[in-house]
Amino acid sequence: MSSAVLSKRGLERFKTRHPWIYKSDTLSLPREVGIFPVEDDKGRVLGYALVNARSEISVRVLTYWKEANADTLLNRVHAALDHRESLNIDADSYRLIHAEADELPALVVDKYQDYLVVQNGSAALEVYLDEILEVLIERLQPRGILGRFENKNRELEGLSTENVVLYGEVPETIECRESDIRYLVNPYTGQKTGAFLDQRENRTLLGTYARGNGLDVFSYHGSFALHLAGKCEALECIDVSEEALQRAEENMHLNGFQNVTFTVANAFDRLRELERSGVKFDTISLDPPAFAKRRKDLEAAYGAYKELNLRCMKLLAPGGVLASSSCSFHVSDSDFYEMLGDAARDAGRRFRILDRKTQASDHPEMLGVPETRYLKFALLQAMD
Repeated sequence: MSSAVLSKRGLERFKTRHPWIYKSDTLSLPREVGIFPVEDDKGRVLGYALVNARSEISVRVLTYWKEANADTLLNRVHAALDHRESLNIDADSYRLIHAEADELPALVVDKYQDYLVVQNGSAALEVYLDEILEVLIERLQPRGILGRFENKNRELEGLSTENVVLYGEVPETIECRESDIRYLVNPYTGQKTGAFLDQRENRTLLGTYARGNGLDVFSYHGSFALHLAGKCEALECIDVSEEALQRAEENMHLNGFQNVTFTVANAFDRLRELERSGVKFDTISLDPPAFAKRRKDLEAAYGAYKELNLRCMKLLAPGGVLASSSCSFHVSDSDFYEMLGDAARDAGRRFRILDRKTQASDHPEMLGVPETRYLKFALLQAMD
């Protein structure tokens, strides 16, 4: 078998130009993994794709109505790097390759100073990973490349799930720069590939509004707090993880900030405590985890997001600014802003929207592929 043959339903999905075609939408698949033609049931070649019969997403389309091979992937790596260079990013750490949005399905490459971290969730693309690494090494001259391969999706693809140094040496701690802020990253154990790079532009934006008494909820390593600390008179960072806040404190010391306190607590409980105390805040960052990792979690997630936002809205001083985020893909833009409206009504307050954002420009969105747009970020100001 030398091609992936689509069923009628698979053909309809192919025509939408969404690159994912599921095993249930195919009639037959090659036994091997790699790049293969995609055909209809009459044997007509429709395009080429990364194919793995073991995967639920068995066909990841690369091209429509034209051939693709290893050079296609390598050319796209060059194009992704060229695009990042054109962005003139004021940081030394950002995303270089954003999977489907760079037409390199399941492949993520992040840059941390002089080091790269790679994630790959496709066995078919893994066949060409060494060649891709050669391009990255030639173009970027990194000191080391780490493969963050502990993702469960790799197991489903039949791939190894151990982190491995793919090139050079990669230290456990890397000092990175974001605008005029410095922070520490552990590429082996940090969230995602080490840090939340997708909020980079939103953190800088919030920093321009920061003032007075500040609050950072779900602080993690203090990524938002670092942009608030230099503008706020005082700042409290809340996170349930003591280890995460220890890193946040290190990051504060690295930048010379001494006006920050750290509270290890459940965010819901701490927000209620603060409300009872009567304290008010001029700047609040609320960046919770993805409560809706599956569609069936959506109703519970909506309630959790609303509760958090309601508490933060009640804590805002008049004229204060709330930066509210959701990284749950299953929470749509309309769901998110409906939730904010519900929270504001229940809080008995009026807010104007200063700005609406999504993930940073180095995490591009592919039109027609909604999975590439997942982050919602609203900058709200209390009007009373």
